[in-house]
Parts: sequence; C-alpha cells; structure tokens
Amino acid sequence: MKYVILNASPRPNSNISQMLGIVRNELLACGDRVLYVDVCKLQFRPCIGCMKCRSTHDCVMPDDDAKQVLHLVQDCDALIVGSPCYWGNMTGQLKMLFDRWVYGMMDHSESGYPIPLLKDKKAVIITTCSTPWPFNILFKQSAGTVRALKEVLCWSGFKIAGVLQKGGTLKNKELSSREIAKCRSFANKLHHKHS
Repeated sequence: MKYVILNASPRPNSNISQMLGIVRNELLACGDRVLYVDVCKLQFRPCIGCMKCRSTHDCVMPDDDAKQVLHLVQDCDALIVGSPCYWGNMTGQLKMLFDRWVYGMMDHSESGYPIPLLKDKKAVIITTCSTPWPFNILFKQSAGTVRALKEVLCWSGFKIAGVLQKGGTLKNKELSSREIAKCRSFANKLHHKHS
C-alpha cells in the first residue's frame, strides 16, 4: 500500500513530527510504502487565482514541488496530515499547498456542484496547539485546524479515518502514552483497511 504523510510543522522534533514519525514507522513495519513530505521544505509559488486550472485541469505555474507532491497524493491509498494550529487554522504553507491543488482534488459539474476527484481514499488528521485542553476545542483552536483540514479533504473525496488533537503543548512537550497508542492505532487501522 502507498501512504503519503504531509508534515506541516516547521520543527523536526515537534509533537507533530514525533506523532507522524510513529505513524510512519508503524506503516513501514507492516511493509507499506510511505512517502514523507516536509511541507516547509517544499519549493513552490502560491496560487495566483487565475482560475485557468478549472478548465485546463492543470496549474499554469511551471513544474514545481506542489505539482510533484500532488501526483503522489493522487496515487496514494491514504493521506496522513499533521499541522500545528496557527490562529485556529492549518499552517500557511500547508494552506498554500492545498490552494495549488484544487484542480487535482475536485472538479465542478455543469451546474457548479463540486465533484470529488479523490474518492475511496482515507485520511488521518493530527494537530497540536499551545492552548490547553479543553479550551483548544472550545475556543476552536485545534478544532479550527481540524475543521479547515476536513473542509479540504472531505470535499476532495477523502473519508476521515481518524483525528488526534493535542492541546497545551507549551506545558506538555512530551507525548503521552495515550497519544502514542493512538498514532499506532491509526497506522494499524489504515493498514488493515487496505490489506
């Protein structure tokens, strides 16, 4: 099976990076193919809003990392996305990447109704924020990040197979045994769905 992990954290040892690393290692141990992408290291320009991709089904930008990674996502069985919460949303780099991918993730019918292009794929969402629990959810911080990611993924056809929100990262820098177990569980769930 093929999996793509998008790590939107700019810090290699962050909670997001650690949790995505656990998922990656578990999937690799099952013999699966895992492509790990550090979103912050990608070289690409932001969408310019020309809307030409809606009719041509290709971006007018030259071939760059955004186009290359989109092909990987289109070809994968499942996507695992990890993003820290920035102002109740995903990171800017991850949002720019999804903006560039619209033409490859969804289309529109003649009447303008969205048509998902990535149906039958699974997705897992992992997010962290400094706002402590339960305020990270009540104040729509990590919950806002999950909502924004679900908006992109669900309209593209992904079925959400799991969500993990970790709040209070300023004081809780270490992963809990529950969080580690949940990451392992995500990998197990994804692997068994496709085997």
